Amino acid sequence: MHGFPVLGNSGSSRTVGRPGTRRAAAAAVTLAVALGLAACGTSGPAGSAGEASSKGLTMWALTDQTILKQSVDAYNKDHPDQKITLRLFANDDYKQKLRVAFGANQAPDLFFNWGGGALNDYVKAGKVDALTDAQVDTKRFTPSVLKSATFGGKVYGVPANGLAPVVLFYNKKVLKDAGVAPPKTYEDLLAAVKKLKADGVTPISLAANSKWPTLMYLEYLLDRVGGSQVFEKIASGDGSAWKDPAVTQANARLQELAKAGAFGDNASSVNYDQGASTALLYTGKAGMELMGTWEYANLVKAAPDFAKKDLGYVAFPSLPGGKGDPKNIVGNPSNFLSLNAAGKNKQAALTYLKKYVMNSSQVDAYLAAGSVPPVNGLEPKLATVTSSDKGWLTFVYGLVQNAPGFQLSWDQALPSDLADPLLTNVDKSFLRQIRPEAFGTNMSEAAK
Repeated sequence: MHGFPVLGNSGSSRTVGRPGTRRAAAAAVTLAVALGLAACGTSGPAGSAGEASSKGLTMWALTDQTILKQSVDAYNKDHPDQKITLRLFANDDYKQKLRVAFGANQAPDLFFNWGGGALNDYVKAGKVDALTDAQVDTKRFTPSVLKSATFGGKVYGVPANGLAPVVLFYNKKVLKDAGVAPPKTYEDLLAAVKKLKADGVTPISLAANSKWPTLMYLEYLLDRVGGSQVFEKIASGDGSAWKDPAVTQANARLQELAKAGAFGDNASSVNYDQGASTALLYTGKAGMELMGTWEYANLVKAAPDFAKKDLGYVAFPSLPGGKGDPKNIVGNPSNFLSLNAAGKNKQAALTYLKKYVMNSSQVDAYLAAGSVPPVNGLEPKLATVTSSDKGWLTFVYGLVQNAPGFQLSWDQALPSDLADPLLTNVDKSFLRQIRPEAFGTNMSEAAK
């Protein structure tokens, strides 16, 4: 998923099965071809090569990484002769820019990523260095988070921001005015959609133009319908698992919501990076929004009064009769910072990763920003929080701690060559341009 611009979050994950040999080889070839074409046909983003001093470092990340930038500033103050030059990119452009830069041998020393299959593609291509506990103190991080950057028993990324399960945000006033309670079950959700629509508001804000927000629904619906084992089989490299009846049923549910008017009439024109879907919630034009926990910080920044008074949040509704545990969650792990294998200032990079990423002051900064960092032994710090964020922080921490399964977003868990077909078919299913069973058929073909 979800590229997710954040002020300070992204979530924990569970282990994703290693792709089968055939798919892993295909993914590695795909990445190698992409990198080769990039090297032949274009250059990296302007200024990316040689923009740091001969002893300095370059780092790329997404926009709105306020706390990450603060850690870079702290490092630069302490290391004036080995400064980090930080470049920030919009979410939708970032992955392609990174791929082009690696192909042109202009990639940064440290790069922000989502772990999972996309990072593993770079690992298999020899583009990323493994990180040891002695180098970066990996034992301080939540084990389930590290799993999304662990391949072949080696760690290839350091968690760089907070836990980000996907949750259902809601506008308390809008729901109250429509006589709607926060939905606990899927049937509650359908009933809420009907009432909110009748009350003249968009039931659920969705930035469908960005596609990955729509994927969140399918991820949850599949887990609720068929349990976590269905996608685990898919992620293991079994392309035929896309044809599991639960995949068809999940798509049928997604189309049921769309047909019921859950997302209004203009969802396909709404882009997440522009903040439109967020604004629909806090301006009262929409009743709910399914989004990662980073949205909390965005809402606090954009509409602090709304966040204090009228912002509510619950877990994604359960599906009575489904095989999935209703406590299961989906989302992204903490985003990661990984080390370019071709970097020339690795010792300086390792110093930054070990001493400036998730140190005590940064952990405090994330908590102060309403984000739960992926570090062990956080309970004492949570107990001392006195701000209005305490309820939110406790909710997120409890959600992760109590979840038997935390599924990494599909477009990150799968090899990168499946990301585009996945998002394309999710969008087609949402728009009801294909029948529910065609989604699985199309993805099974793409996985060959």
